[in-house]
Amino acid sequence: MVKIAVLGYGTIGSGVVEVLKKNKDIIARRAGEEIAVKYILDLRDFPGDPYENLVVHDYEVIRNDEEVAVVVEAMGGVEPAFAFAKGAILAGKHFATSNKALIAKHGAELIALAQERSLNCLFGASVGGGIPIIRPLNSCLTADVIEEISGILNGTTNYMMTKMSDEGSEFDDVLKDAQQKGFAEADPTADIEGHDACRKIAILTSLICGQQVDFEDIHTEGITGITAADIRYAKAMGRRIKLLASSYKMGDRYCALVAPCLLDESSPLYGVNGVFNAIFVRGNMLGDAMFYGSGAGKLPTASAVVADVVDIVRHKHVSITMEWNPEKVELEDYRRLTNRYFVRTSAEPAEVEAAFGEVSYVTAEGVSGETAFLTDEMDGYAYETAAGKLGSVLQSIRVK
Repeated sequence: MVKIAVLGYGTIGSGVVEVLKKNKDIIARRAGEEIAVKYILDLRDFPGDPYENLVVHDYEVIRNDEEVAVVVEAMGGVEPAFAFAKGAILAGKHFATSNKALIAKHGAELIALAQERSLNCLFGASVGGGIPIIRPLNSCLTADVIEEISGILNGTTNYMMTKMSDEGSEFDDVLKDAQQKGFAEADPTADIEGHDACRKIAILTSLICGQQVDFEDIHTEGITGITAADIRYAKAMGRRIKLLASSYKMGDRYCALVAPCLLDESSPLYGVNGVFNAIFVRGNMLGDAMFYGSGAGKLPTASAVVADVVDIVRHKHVSITMEWNPEKVELEDYRRLTNRYFVRTSAEPAEVEAAFGEVSYVTAEGVSGETAFLTDEMDGYAYETAAGKLGSVLQSIRVK
């Protein structure tokens, strides 16, 4: 029997315990032996809970117990999660987590620390919740050069963009609805400003390039500037607005970006709606592939965490190979990426054409008193130069 400890008994932590209980027999069969929870770390007490007798308040109890072979972190945040993770590995314990903030910041360091001790640090649930994307990148797709990863990596913003598109609602109204339904936090900044998606694409980019990608280096735009008028224009063009987190191979370097994009029906991400996530991968040998599913939620995420625990039990005495060098990689400037732009301005068509040259004008029902258009393909430098000449830009959204 393998004994584990779960740090945090909130949504994900309680989900891990529930998955281990409900699927106990099949998990034991697939892992090769039974997996049992010995401790649950939390500051709170849980009177009446079936596992209240497993709850401890002192992490040192777990770290010093040699019977605990695997520590599962489900608290979130960088600290004290990092201190607990490092302490577990230094004490000879394997580590699994769904914590994208922790892995984006310290993933390379924890992996290196674990590998030095023939241990494992796995984080399959840190990107995409229950969607299996980390493991394929680290195993099934290792024969490919990954040329692009583009994904809808945040269910909150995707729900909001879907509702705005379906109902024509304004941003503030949709945000309140998302908070009332529990899809958005009381403080939604990490979601709507793109920070959550940024950390996830940083993790994916680190894995495909084999070096540390700092999320602080990734240009990030959220959805707070998207309006009902933008949605009307999108509908007029037969497109949808999605918050995309993308990473591209450009020569010997990588370029990453988080920003709203206009997609048409030819995009595999066009029809991904509601709280669902999806990740598009293009390999130089594989071609195109899509990973789709529940990107968050108690049981989908917990299922992915438990899958990591099973993998750890199968490899108790050997580190699973994972290329993620702590050496920082320098990203390519996001303005080198080329695409069309959708632009709204108070300028007249003559001024638009003087700045951008030939464009395609767009009209939308219920929107007046402005000029909207699509540019030709251009890189970010050329767009900034042209927009500077135009002066008045009410909105600009990349078109994929």
